[in-house]
Amino acid sequence: MKVLIVDDEPLARDELHYLVDQNPQVTEIYEADGVVSAQQVVDQEHPDLMFLDIQLTDGSGMALAESLKSRPDHPYIVFATAYDQYALDAFEADAVDYLLKPFSQQRVDDAIKRVAKLTAPKQPAVPDTNGQQTNPRLSLTIDERTIVLQKDTILYIQTQDGETAVWAKGGHRVVSKQPLTGLLKQLDPTQFIRVHRSFAVNLNMVSELEPSFNHTYELTLKDGSKVPVSRSYVATVKQALGMQ
Repeated sequence: MKVLIVDDEPLARDELHYLVDQNPQVTEIYEADGVVSAQQVVDQEHPDLMFLDIQLTDGSGMALAESLKSRPDHPYIVFATAYDQYALDAFEADAVDYLLKPFSQQRVDDAIKRVAKLTAPKQPAVPDTNGQQTNPRLSLTIDERTIVLQKDTILYIQTQDGETAVWAKGGHRVVSKQPLTGLLKQLDPTQFIRVHRSFAVNLNMVSELEPSFNHTYELTLKDGSKVPVSRSYVATVKQALGMQ
């Protein structure tokens, strides 16, 4: 796991660096002293986890977290701060944890463990006894309406900002509040797999897999759509596509 520590106090960075370095799941550690330098590290190194202070000399860590949410492969955020009054705002910014200074080894390890679980490749869904996966149709609830799609027409599924968009052939796009994990339970795990924490694809619609930046990959689908494959899913995708 690649970790970025963002704090404008050198002593605080050193302390956190030491604690993070003790965790065997961490492979690389980067440091930044403000918003601008943190953005540069994210752009260049694409860390999996960011320990982020809230009050920085050149801006707000909270604002930085909000700005990163729209990126398809943004790092998970753990706020690491001396102030406890921002905890509610932090979780509204999709933070996975909130650490208060001074830090302890146990709390740092707990945060890393939590992110490790989020980045681990998901196991294929177990076929259910109700025939949901073998049903050729997928029903999507939108307000008081139900849209029915043929599963074999689905290209990919994307989740963002609490909504899930299902893209199908012919340029059809259906947006629902149903979670991605729930939809995947209704789909054949040998045909539909998760390739990123925000994306799942129909393997029968994949036409090309090519390397992208920093050990990630990108799928090209039969309609020309591009779907990112994050590092933690690369091996699973290659296996599903029959690659050695």
